[in-house]
Amino acid sequence: MFYRDTWAEINLDALRHNCREIQKLTNKKMIAVLKANAYGHCDYWVAKTAMEEGAAMVAVAYLDEALSLRKQGFTSDILVLGHIRAADIPLAQTHRITLTVLSLDWLNECLACHDDLSHLKFHLKVDSGMNRIGMKTSDEMNNAIALIMQHNGIVEGIYTHYACADEDDLNYCEMQYHTFKALVDRLTIKPKWIHCENSAAILQFPDELTNAVRAGLILYGVSPISTSVDFQPVLSLFSKITCVKQIHAGECVGYGATYTAKGDEWIATLPIGYADGFIRANQGRSMIVDGEKVEIVGRICMDQCMIRLNSCKPLGTPVEIISKQMPVTRVAEELNTISYEILCLLSDRIPRVIMEKGKQKAIVNLRLHETY
Repeated sequence: MFYRDTWAEINLDALRHNCREIQKLTNKKMIAVLKANAYGHCDYWVAKTAMEEGAAMVAVAYLDEALSLRKQGFTSDILVLGHIRAADIPLAQTHRITLTVLSLDWLNECLACHDDLSHLKFHLKVDSGMNRIGMKTSDEMNNAIALIMQHNGIVEGIYTHYACADEDDLNYCEMQYHTFKALVDRLTIKPKWIHCENSAAILQFPDELTNAVRAGLILYGVSPISTSVDFQPVLSLFSKITCVKQIHAGECVGYGATYTAKGDEWIATLPIGYADGFIRANQGRSMIVDGEKVEIVGRICMDQCMIRLNSCKPLGTPVEIISKQMPVTRVAEELNTISYEILCLLSDRIPRVIMEKGKQKAIVNLRLHETY
């Protein structure tokens, strides 16, 4: 349940459709990227659905995210893409979490804390040009392989990450790919999984070396580049009108009195604000009410915001904040940012309503620690 008229709908049918579209684009296995609560889409439901659609595994950013999935009952393979503390290696072993080797120093630190890596799987991260995390030389990687195997661990994969796969100029991707390939060719063993294609690369920079792709944004129906692929948005965001009043010329709206009515106007209040991830920069943008664009007026508050209606509307009228008529790509463009940020900003104050085949399948309300 939820007790405020603001909610996000997660369409599992659209998610399944996107999984199948990704499979059409590549003959490789998919790793479903579920960082930040699956980009705000509910990690467990996305993970479960992706695996049902044939994904090889899921990937998250941190150990906490992996453990959260385990606590929700997810039993398939989980790869942590980021750093975990050396002292937490036993926890990863207990819960069968696959880890990224982000440097030789990190691996040595882990072994100093815990020298038995039995049954623990690792993916080697190659820094091919991001200069964020990862190893740069074949010596580092082969030393890491030797150490892992000496301590009963499993070298399951190797991967890198592109910095510019969503750009028109793919020269930097070419450089990164050839750097990665050269290092893979010098490995003492060939891991089961080799992956470097993110969403943008799946669309415009495929390769013949790898056997898995990491699908993030396109999994959720949003493309980082222009494409003809029929991806379907998985998340929609709605609210309802909770208050309507008519104001007159010269009256102001909201904190700082930043909006002044030019004439008689209908102002409605919605129960969503910057604490929900609907940031103040949205002031002056539009939402959709009864198929029409309406302007967001006055400063957005912590818990509420105001819109100027084209005509009086009854209490409880639905408002589309992110939808087919107001796609997240347009929201991001108008806010001079990227779709990733808009989706990940949506806070856990917003309940997620899980939809499948046109029916409500579950409600996830993280603030009440409940799923219905």
